Amino acid sequence: MSYTESIGSRTYRFADLKTLLAKSSLQRSGDQLAGIAAASEEERVAAKMALAQVPLRTFLNDPLIPYESDEVTRLIIDEHSPQAFAEISHLTVGDFRNWLLSTATDTDALTRITQGLTPEMVAAVSKLMRNQDLIAASRKRPVITRFRNTVGLPGRMSVRLQPNHPTDDVKGIAASMLDGLMYGCGDALIGINPASDNLAAITKLLLMIDDFRQRYQVPTQSCVLTHVTSTIAAIEKGAPVDLVFQSIAGTEKANASFGISLALLQEAYDAGLSLKRGTVGSNLMYFETGQGSALSADAHFGVDQQTCEARAYAVARKFKPFLVNTVVGFIGPEYLYDGKQITRAGLEDHFCGKLLGVPMGCDICYTNHAEADQDDMDNLLTLLGVAGINFIMGVPGADDVMLNYQSTSFHDALYVRDVLGLRRAPEFEEWLESMQIIDERGALIGASARQPLLEGARDWMGIA
Repeated sequence: MSYTESIGSRTYRFADLKTLLAKSSLQRSGDQLAGIAAASEEERVAAKMALAQVPLRTFLNDPLIPYESDEVTRLIIDEHSPQAFAEISHLTVGDFRNWLLSTATDTDALTRITQGLTPEMVAAVSKLMRNQDLIAASRKRPVITRFRNTVGLPGRMSVRLQPNHPTDDVKGIAASMLDGLMYGCGDALIGINPASDNLAAITKLLLMIDDFRQRYQVPTQSCVLTHVTSTIAAIEKGAPVDLVFQSIAGTEKANASFGISLALLQEAYDAGLSLKRGTVGSNLMYFETGQGSALSADAHFGVDQQTCEARAYAVARKFKPFLVNTVVGFIGPEYLYDGKQITRAGLEDHFCGKLLGVPMGCDICYTNHAEADQDDMDNLLTLLGVAGINFIMGVPGADDVMLNYQSTSFHDALYVRDVLGLRRAPEFEEWLESMQIIDERGALIGASARQPLLEGARDWMGIA
């Protein structure tokens, strides 16, 4: 089905729904690279006007990628709930935007319709929304998950402690981990990007974190972000695996480029569940995504990068994850050129994920060859804090020495918690108080009070 819209004496024609969505997207370098972006701002406005009139049910009847050739499309269609969709089934995309922003639409309403939404529906409506609209709507949709602590409660924001090391040196990782804990970070997880997928090295890191966690009774979870097949192998060898990690994308072909399928993710999910390591819940998958991954794998099929990204959240939702992280600026300026595009993408991803019932966090980041700087990241950090982001990254000095990109630091987490009054996960906050790292207000206690814990941990880790 084609779509048309006139502006003045000029009529714009869009060949199909896929084209209409692509032309409606705000400017970003990835869609320009793919040759699917609007040629002018006027064409973009015409596409948005036409998109606003599209009934939501159209997305069920006109898949962007054929049902027969893509298992992600089959997942989206097969798991769609007509009952949950009934409440909004009469709406167009424009009507849906108005419904989302209505003061009468609250958390209960957004929760009721979750299983009735497809990624394409939420991607479409996001294209009609200003940044403040994305913030206002996603703030109304908390998504709460549990493993050893509870993440996503309103008024709280967690931090992934990311103590990476370029050679996987255990002492170096331990030093960064201890540094982050002393700043009150780590309630989302302690997550290491390993320099290699060597099973012995991965297991060594898992054992180190688990030994520390048990010794000091830290109510958090660990993860070594290796390929899911390596994690399954580690589980089979008896390693103390908490969260199971994998990068995912929004098409079957893009996922195949990562070496995964839905069946493999199910195997990994079942393996993680078999360990029964969660104490307050059983959400145990940790997924990472990013706009542009399908395009970089030549697996986007002409679908714009933001819609492809939203489709990845359908994959995530299938496996009841503890955390989903959009690594928003990591793929590079070829896909998100500058700070403005990165900011918009982060807000879109958070909004789309939350509406789909996914526990969204964001690695607020950029590569050194992007037209962005730390002020751009400060802006996005603040906006996502207002929007109700579940978690952010805590990287020593905001500069990851293994992955070579810029993210957010332990101090950034202190800033956004202070200015927005955000608390940590309740179980982790109680532990920090018991260890005299924070006071009852959540503020850091002076270094002298923390010295006994610091010295004891250093002795255990063998750190001078």
